[in-house]
Amino acid sequence: MKVIGLRLALQTAILAAALSAAGGANGADPTAVARGDVQAKIEYCKDCHGLSGQGYRGFYPMPRLAGQPAEYLENQLRAFVERRRDKDFFMNMAMVHALGPAMRTAVATHFRTLDARPLGGAPRQLVATGKKIYEEGVPEANVPACSACHGPEAKGQEAIPRLAGQLYPYTIKELTDWSKERGPGLAKDNTSAVMAPITHNLAKSQIAAIAAYLSYQE
Repeated sequence: MKVIGLRLALQTAILAAALSAAGGANGADPTAVARGDVQAKIEYCKDCHGLSGQGYRGFYPMPRLAGQPAEYLENQLRAFVERRRDKDFFMNMAMVHALGPAMRTAVATHFRTLDARPLGGAPRQLVATGKKIYEEGVPEANVPACSACHGPEAKGQEAIPRLAGQLYPYTIKELTDWSKERGPGLAKDNTSAVMAPITHNLAKSQIAAIAAYLSYQE
């Protein structure tokens, strides 16, 4: 119980610091975003992304948010707000579209602090091939090593996303349909622009192998 209480206290302190920084940076009153409002938004996110931000593996896979760099999450939330990502997404994203800068900072900071166990579930026989591609790339197809940007442990940094523990079907979906799902934002998002030719040059079997490897990484 003491460990849980300490963890909650730490998360609350981090959220408060994030709100203060966001308010100061924008010249706004940091108290304009109440902690209760932040928690309500976080609970809304958890309805789909899991209580620990671990993602949801079902009919429509929901990505893991736990441990994602805050800057990356803020960028993606802003892309949703600006309708540059998944603008035709069938689910009601009205709550996300209404998030202001300070709230996006607070929500992103919260999920960065979570450390959920990977759900796994991918074909184990693909893991070794996926690991090799992640670490070495596919030189003959002009595909660089994933680790060059996402790090040797696939935990990302700043605007580069964490891939470790990401859901197998979600990673396949994103890499397969990259231009379709991220296309509207390519001109404004350099990391998306960098990924476009890489996803184009990967074979379906290679995408599946990379996704399998990443799904088991902690």
